[in-house]
Amino acid sequence: MSNISIVKDDITSASQDAIVNAANPKMLGGGGVDGAIHRAAGPKLLESCKKVKSIDGVRCPFGEARITLSGDLHSKYVIHTVGPIYRQAQNPEATLTSAYSNALQLAVDNGCQSIAFPAISCGAYGYPLEEAARIAICTALPFAADGLEVVFYMFDDKLTQIWKDALSRYVLT
Repeated sequence: MSNISIVKDDITSASQDAIVNAANPKMLGGGGVDGAIHRAAGPKLLESCKKVKSIDGVRCPFGEARITLSGDLHSKYVIHTVGPIYRQAQNPEATLTSAYSNALQLAVDNGCQSIAFPAISCGAYGYPLEEAARIAICTALPFAADGLEVVFYMFDDKLTQIWKDALSRYVLT
């Protein structure tokens, strides 16, 4: 499918309308992709995140998504979504599917024609890579079929290949 692509690149250099941040529930930066996006976006992103309503310090519960302006990034928006911590989640597949789906729907609802994703929950949150790739691709397919350009930015060769394999497997079936 031409509307879904997999690239090995730094997501902070993405020029899609929205960049998805694999955030934590507090949305105040962190490690991995979250930290890289916050560093590249500069202080305006943190200011935008602090404006998101917090309930007991949680701005974005697991499986949900929130949208902010992107600060100094090339995109218009950052969509923050919180995937499951694999070994702690009650239903990690449903939570990861929800994280992708909610991010995609927020992009559409805000007029985005393109979106850039990292491999949500595949770093410190420990999600099995092949299963995560299947969920990501299968959740993105209907949105891509409706015209949204979806680009998955992978940070290493292994992840890039796993996502490309999933794309070819689930698009051809």
